[in-house]
Amino acid sequence: MGLCESCCLSEKRRRRRQQQVSLQQQQLLQQRQSISQNAPAGEAGGVPAFSEYSLADLKAATGNFSAEFIVSESGEKAPNLVYKGRLQNKRWIAVKKFPKMAWPDPKQFAEEAWRVGKLRHRRLANLIGYCCDGDERLLVAEFMPNDTLAKHLFHWENQTIEWAMRLRVACYIAEALEYCSSEGRPLYHDLNAYRVLFDKDGDPRLSCFGLMKNSRDGKGYSTNLAYTPPEYLRNGRVTPESVIFSFGTVLLDLLSGKHIPPSHALDMIRGKNILLLMDSHLEGNFSTEEATALVDLASHCLQYEPRERPNINNLVTTLAPLQTKSEVPSHVMLNIPKQVEAPPTPQHPLSPMGEACSRMDLTAIHQILVATHYRDDEGTNELSFQEWTQQMRDMLEARKRGDFAFRDKDFKTAIDCYTQFIDGGIMVSQTVYARRSLCHLLCDQPDAALRDAMQAQCIYSDWPTAFYMQAVALTKLDMHKDAADMLNEATRLEEKKQKSGGVS
Repeated sequence: MGLCESCCLSEKRRRRRQQQVSLQQQQLLQQRQSISQNAPAGEAGGVPAFSEYSLADLKAATGNFSAEFIVSESGEKAPNLVYKGRLQNKRWIAVKKFPKMAWPDPKQFAEEAWRVGKLRHRRLANLIGYCCDGDERLLVAEFMPNDTLAKHLFHWENQTIEWAMRLRVACYIAEALEYCSSEGRPLYHDLNAYRVLFDKDGDPRLSCFGLMKNSRDGKGYSTNLAYTPPEYLRNGRVTPESVIFSFGTVLLDLLSGKHIPPSHALDMIRGKNILLLMDSHLEGNFSTEEATALVDLASHCLQYEPRERPNINNLVTTLAPLQTKSEVPSHVMLNIPKQVEAPPTPQHPLSPMGEACSRMDLTAIHQILVATHYRDDEGTNELSFQEWTQQMRDMLEARKRGDFAFRDKDFKTAIDCYTQFIDGGIMVSQTVYARRSLCHLLCDQPDAALRDAMQAQCIYSDWPTAFYMQAVALTKLDMHKDAADMLNEATRLEEKKQKSGGVS
């Protein structure tokens, strides 16, 4: 075979490999999109499916229910104890501990918890599990790391909540209530500023704990009678209209920045003393028109007769048009840093590569890839003697320069050299794609990093490193549920290879 024929053969193989990899990558993307679109409600947005937890797991997560882990104590506005905890997979949780024997029948408690656990919404701090063990009755929910509305409104240290954020809180909580009502859970027990929590992005969420009765007979609704719906005082029952009344008290909190008895607030509103009602810490930085609309809505919610109050749908339609600064993230308006967590790690032990990826430790990943070199590429390419052309030598030289740059942490140069190698098309190397993926991550290019990690998977479908690199890139893109799936798949493949005596 002559030199020209060898070059033609190399070019044909290059095109065929490029077509195969491109087709495989498209298939992977389609599969991932299909999985995401058809994911069960319990897995939406990275929220785990509702399940039963053991008491041992919750004790381990909360330091045996240590006082140091308490985030909310029994009191005027927060009945029962709530602890923060961290499971073995590193997921943070909130655990509500009911008083002993509040629910004597464990079956009734479990049934009530399962009904609430079916709800999944971005405006809720969702319920993810429960525990019945002896006299213990516990609920497990997503943990919200940025405190309560009460803390930001009444006990702030650096700055009060700005007006646009207060409008956002009102609208988001109304949306949460509207969703719950549409799902057949219109009752919410003791809605107040302590039930509104802020997630890692600073977005307000409604605690799922208020959807669950405090006991089998629903007693323990509120301990502050000044703000309790009047019909509850009359007959001891919570109705959907009672929730609207409580929502009105939250609107008063947002308007005034302090606790005001509804009767006193209504007197001020009737006397047209709206400016006296407004929080002085806002220093006049609010729209009078928007404030008037909010005051008007609050007064309707606080009507003595339940039938005169608006329904939940009216709350959303009134508040949605008042939203401003929609382009500004909540954490910016609250002046808090956005928290980024690594994806939850699998339950089984992790390899050094798995540990580095779960910690998002790019330096450690770099060290591992340097040490591993091209061990996993063996057998990927089978080339005839005629294919060792000058073009082939140029490609290998480009890869060599990329390796030196990668080792020396000159990641932009490494990207250029590895790209030259890949574009040559004669050889394929999952390791080159993995290395270029890390280079893209270190250059703050997570989209490109994800594409390279997927290309590595196309070349070697059972290579754990390809899945690990996808997990890191997906985390950078805030796709935490997909990142957790990739971590689990990578560890599964590693275990499989270890059992078969293969490399990883």
